[in-house]
Amino acid sequence: MKTKITREIEIPEGVNCAYTNGILKCQKDNVEIEKELSYPQIEIRTEGNKIIISCEKANKKHYKIIMSFIAHIKNIFSGLSEKFVYELESANIHFPMSIKTEGNKVTISNFFGEKIPRHAKILPKVNVEIKGNKITVSSHDKEAAGQTVSNLERATKIKKRDRRIFQDGIYLISKPGGKYE
Repeated sequence: MKTKITREIEIPEGVNCAYTNGILKCQKDNVEIEKELSYPQIEIRTEGNKIIISCEKANKKHYKIIMSFIAHIKNIFSGLSEKFVYELESANIHFPMSIKTEGNKVTISNFFGEKIPRHAKILPKVNVEIKGNKITVSSHDKEAAGQTVSNLERATKIKKRDRRIFQDGIYLISKPGGKYE
């Protein structure tokens, strides 16, 4: 059965939001985050200090998408006030690997004694710090930081070997609001 669904989200103090052409731009002080939020039949608009998401003839799928949009918007608001910080640790048992940042990528050398270095992409507006075997990834954009962490883990993925014995790699040890904390 199709019904009308309308949800309102309060915009926090000091945050400016604008929605044009399917892109929501939110800004607070000098931090700006933009996110593409568009789906057929779902209308998003800003009025005063509220973001209104509505659908005239909504079913279960539209309801799920509206609730996902609300979660994305809440992540944007929390990212405007403080950074999302992920902590990773590099483990090397068989060969000593070296990790360093070069521009918009992380280079992993001597992983399992390989001669060709592996690379992981750093997304824009993401800060990666390496101190010994600790890696800290931080950003105001939660999705960009999470994707960078995933790129780092995936760059050192081991295939066709027993993970219980060959434990070399980069592993996530702490993430914001997750089960690791």
